[in-house]
Amino acid sequence: MELYDLAFGARVKHPTFGIGVIYDLDPRTVWIFFKDHGEQTISRSFEGLEVLGPGSHIPAAELDMESVKTGLREVLEEMQQPQRPVTMARRYEGGMLDIRPKDATLKSKEVPIDDFFHKIVMIRDRFRVLEQKINAHPALSEADKVELQQYITRCYGSLTTFNILFEDKEDHFVGQKGE
Repeated sequence: MELYDLAFGARVKHPTFGIGVIYDLDPRTVWIFFKDHGEQTISRSFEGLEVLGPGSHIPAAELDMESVKTGLREVLEEMQQPQRPVTMARRYEGGMLDIRPKDATLKSKEVPIDDFFHKIVMIRDRFRVLEQKINAHPALSEADKVELQQYITRCYGSLTTFNILFEDKEDHFVGQKGE
């Protein structure tokens, strides 16, 4: 069955991704947002998609270049910011990280812990964006997504040393848990 009777906002069921909502269409492709699998592109000729509820026809809005640029800036800014404020443990506020080489004749380096903490949070947030991009990537197979996700989980595990810097336990890095 070719899916030519679809419209924006239609609820659909996919055999792998579950229930989703159509958010964009073209003559050959349907873009669907799935709660657990994010954005996915599906061919209109795919036979496994079941329409659960009708959508509404929404005419395409005229876009000017300035609106597109503004929207893109907002999305990029949002992706760079943590979802909620991440605070450093109070005992380290204003502290210094002293990096000393084994050879005492070489100069050591002092780094404000606040700056170091900011870099750690940026790494964590960029890993999260990377996870989202991997999970939503249409060209990756499920096996490829799982493999890449496992690498990211291992990276999180390597960063658990820095959990002492976080005030809230829910901000901690979590690696692969034992079975």
